[in-house]
Order: sequence, then C-alpha cells, then structure tokens
Amino acid sequence: MKRWSKQAALAADEKLGKDTVLLDVGDLVGITDIFVITSGSNYRQVRAIVEEIEEQMLLLDGPKAETIEGQEYQEGSIWVLLDYGGFIVHVFDEETRAIYDLERLWNDCPRIEWQED
Repeated sequence: MKRWSKQAALAADEKLGKDTVLLDVGDLVGITDIFVITSGSNYRQVRAIVEEIEEQMLLLDGPKAETIEGQEYQEGSIWVLLDYGGFIVHVFDEETRAIYDLERLWNDCPRIEWQED
C-alpha cells in the first residue's frame, strides 16, 4: 500500500495540493496503515485533487476507493475522505485542515517520504 499512497500524494501534488504528508498509522490504527493528508485552497481545488487521485489510481490499475465521504459541499467545512483500505486519503480546505489538525493528533506516527528526488 505504500506505493499507492505515494502515488496518491503525487497526484495531489499535480493539482497543487499543499503540505502533503504521509503518516504511518498502522501501529496505532486498526483500520488502515497510512494516512495521506493534503489540502487545497478552496472547494474547487479540493475536488480537482480528489478527481486526480481517483484518475491516477484508475490509470495505473491501482486500488479503487472502497468509500468516499464528504463530497457534498458544506458551508464552512470541506473534507473529503477516500478510503482505499490499506491507506486513507484526507483532502481538506486549509481552514478545515487547521481545525482538525490530524498531523498534531497523530504526531507520534512516523512520516513517510513520498517526494521523488
């Protein structure tokens, strides 16, 4: 799953996802191994990031999201979650990401390097 989570991060980067991080949560979370966390500046960009991740997974014969939550626009809160089983992608707008601050919540989890040299 590490390969596919890195691919999701690269896809987010293609659509200018900001501050993308991968957290190895496998030792603390029983439902998945990796969180991919990224953000966009507005709803439109969040949707573009989500669509790019889905498209890249399809093109590369990767996993299909088992569940997608939060696609409906809700005033004041933008958070889309794509559950791929072994990894979960969280795409926030910047304000919502700051409120939930998953990186702080899972601060004890090791980060996974995803950027290509």
